Amino acid sequence: MTVNVLFAGGADRWPQYEEPLRAALDEAGVTARLAQDIPPDQVDYIVYSPGSWLQDFTPYTRARAVLNLWAGVENIVDNPTLHLPLARMVDEGLTQGMVEWVTGHVLRHHLGLDTHVLHQDGVWRNDQVPPLAHDRPVTILGLGALGRACGAALAALGFPVTGWSRTPRDIARLTCRHGADGLRGALETGRIVVLLLPRTAETENIIDAETLALMPHGAVIVNPGRGPLVDDDALLAALDTGQIGHATLDVFREEPLPPEHPFWAHPQVTVTPHIASETRPASAARVIAENVRRGEAGEALLHLVDRDRGY
Repeated sequence: MTVNVLFAGGADRWPQYEEPLRAALDEAGVTARLAQDIPPDQVDYIVYSPGSWLQDFTPYTRARAVLNLWAGVENIVDNPTLHLPLARMVDEGLTQGMVEWVTGHVLRHHLGLDTHVLHQDGVWRNDQVPPLAHDRPVTILGLGALGRACGAALAALGFPVTGWSRTPRDIARLTCRHGADGLRGALETGRIVVLLLPRTAETENIIDAETLALMPHGAVIVNPGRGPLVDDDALLAALDTGQIGHATLDVFREEPLPPEHPFWAHPQVTVTPHIASETRPASAARVIAENVRRGEAGEALLHLVDRDRGY
């Protein structure tokens, strides 16, 4: 039996994904018709990405699931026409990319590399020896797949890692906190704070004037999670006073970040253009294919989104 898989992930992504998806579906033992233009009443699965032309799911009466190419689902989860199971992307390439980016920037700030990379001015500054990792506590807000993986990597390097999540977690080598009281405790200890929360009504502006004031003076913020986690004005004010020593930001409320935005010119802000982690077609295709196989076999789909939580 042939399974009809609609690629609604964007025409620009189709050349990148067509061959890996066909290969992965074949490897999974799924006989599939994969195309961008399947009639709605014939579609069995929808491969999707935010910003897709597909916004009205009503005609897709036969479809069994929507399989997102991104980890974030905030641009689709509240779509009133979507009544199908929705799976987010969790794949090894995306996770490894995030681990490498986060580890690299945590080490950059821990070691004070900017002093040497950006300020070679003939001054011999051998009085700025960094502490060892065990003396630099790191806090990670968000203990999903990405937060857990980054926490494990940093803990393996010797950093004391505190992780915070909405609900209780128990993760080896991490101090886990949860809830409002746990958030306060996690922020009060974090010399470097990494934001890996999903965007929900509860997490928007979680980093505001009040929570910024809880952090140790001169703390560093690293945000590869979601732009709206941070109140931009509050962060800029905290940077200007020195309460926050530096912010490395990969995600923003508006992307691309407008040239006139003050983040670009602020001396204590590093802007990276949403490159912390990207879905890799080869590994993502295997996740998509496995979910199609599972759907056809009557098995539970991987990485299903909880609509009530929003992720």
